[in-house]
Amino acid sequence: MSASLLWTSQQPLVLASRSAARIHLLASAGIPLEAMPADIDERAEEAAARMRDADPEGVALALAQAKASAISRLRPGRLVLGSDQTLACGADAFHKPTDAAEAAEQLRRLSGRRHALHSAAVVMRDDEALFSTVATASLTMRALSEAMIARYLDAAGGVALGSVGAYQLEGLGIHLFEAIEGDHFTILGLPLMPLLAFFRQIGAAAQ
Repeated sequence: MSASLLWTSQQPLVLASRSAARIHLLASAGIPLEAMPADIDERAEEAAARMRDADPEGVALALAQAKASAISRLRPGRLVLGSDQTLACGADAFHKPTDAAEAAEQLRRLSGRRHALHSAAVVMRDDEALFSTVATASLTMRALSEAMIARYLDAAGGVALGSVGAYQLEGLGIHLFEAIEGDHFTILGLPLMPLLAFFRQIGAAAQ
């Protein structure tokens, strides 16, 4: 059986993202998709969510919904998936580093500490939310020397700037950790298991 036969909707899923990791996760699960990144001001959306006293999970959910909503208005009648991930270490929220110096500083702040990744997914059709979920994983980074931080960033190159926390766990970033608790898909930025359960519930994926 072709993997695409496990997706029973007549049209591909629209993914409101350019994330290579999310595209790969969905494609590997046999879900045909069209990637259409949402043009939103993420920092403004985050600030608005925090003004509503949103916690890190709530911020991730607000960003996912904003992305899904922006694309849903452009794709009437289609299932649109928006997703986002936030990283919180204590009271501190992290964003993607803008350069190697900021990546190094993020690693110093995370070194020897436990932090949480909150991954949210929202599915919309015609700008109506049909499904939303947030999943959390807990990760403990080992104590890193300045030499290790420099060695890692030299090895990772520009990849380190592509993820919040300056690491990608599915790649060289695994060398930075001593303990991981949580779903692998959540860590990669998409709570895939509950998402697939929803698709089965509405008849978009095979039972």
